[in-house]
Amino acid sequence: MKKVFALIAALVVATLAFAGCGGSQSSSSSSAAQSSGAKTLKVGATSVPHAEILEAAKPLLEKEGITLDIVEFNDYVQPNLALNDKELDANYFQHEPYLKNFMDEHKDVKLVNAGGVHIEPMGIYSKKVKDLKDLKDGATISIPNDPTNGGRALLLLQKAGLLKLKDGVNEKATLQDIAENTKNFKFQEVEAAQVPRTLDDVDAAVINSNFAMQIQLDPTKDALFIEDSTSPYVNIVAVRAGDENRPEIQALIKVLHSQEIKDFINNKYKGAVVPAF
Repeated sequence: MKKVFALIAALVVATLAFAGCGGSQSSSSSSAAQSSGAKTLKVGATSVPHAEILEAAKPLLEKEGITLDIVEFNDYVQPNLALNDKELDANYFQHEPYLKNFMDEHKDVKLVNAGGVHIEPMGIYSKKVKDLKDLKDGATISIPNDPTNGGRALLLLQKAGLLKLKDGVNEKATLQDIAENTKNFKFQEVEAAQVPRTLDDVDAAVINSNFAMQIQLDPTKDALFIEDSTSPYVNIVAVRAGDENRPEIQALIKVLHSQEIKDFINNKYKGAVVPAF
């Protein structure tokens, strides 16, 4: 019996010793992974097109030693709160005017723009003229009637040289903020989704790209004037203030500004989403 107990004891010691070696190997493996510089970047995004664009960026980031963890959201509030609470490293779903307004309403949130990626452009379209300079005196232009898109449309018309707004007016501009209208254009305010239907009746219309696409208009080809990369409505990668220079964030922006991502956006969205870099 003593021999049996001695044998069992020996087996236990051997097993523990083996397990100890195994634990040491796992720890060594973990340390090797850490020393290799492999990092995980957790980015919040809404599904289309943001999460899709990030999925395309995944393999490119892996080459930089960064694993991209995409967390999808279906609202516009939680991604900023989660980022501010350090549950995310970045988010990608909004443009800067929205972010600024969000921070005005949530004073404890301190986020910044780390880099613009794309716009879902608003454009000026017409079935009556092929060049905006050919619009006649008194021509009618339809624009969206909601505050966000209406102000955005007026800024675009100003950039196109068709009118001038009062100094200091931003994306909250209204028709009352028009300072100069030398060709006496008339403006027809319509629900954004209905603006494309006015094209047959007006001289020009300012249309969001998603609605333009619904009537088979290609924003990159059919718009007489379109938002570009200087638009304040460029969709951005947001990070906590102070994190914009983190190497991982810089790597993410570099990848999102790559030719591969530009080609992905152009090929997949056919002008409904346009690279802003």
